[in-house]
Amino acid sequence: MSNENDRSNPVRHIVMWNVAGDTSGERARAISRVRAEFEALRGQIPGMLRLEIGVDHSGISYACDMVLVSEFENEAALRAYAAHPAHLAARERLEGLRVARHQVDYILDAGSAGHE
Repeated sequence: MSNENDRSNPVRHIVMWNVAGDTSGERARAISRVRAEFEALRGQIPGMLRLEIGVDHSGISYACDMVLVSEFENEAALRAYAAHPAHLAARERLEGLRVARHQVDYILDAGSAGHE
């Protein structure tokens, strides 16, 4: 549930993917492309406060291959990101490389944004 104040609080957007590829080399190339596409969004998206890409190194069978952690000024900025032409173009270029996707978006307390 959200209240009126949540709309002005920062939002953390976390997306985890598995990538396509039959070999470790193919998956590594897919990870590299996904990373490059999303890192290229830095500075292009109004209201984006943070963007971080992580690649799994655990090798655990149930782990996702990579994660995107981003923060936005508020819910409106996250919605604008979802529809931003640069984001949509990146998604189109990556079509077929990401074979599984999991997402969590949550509201941060205004005082905790950017602080772990």
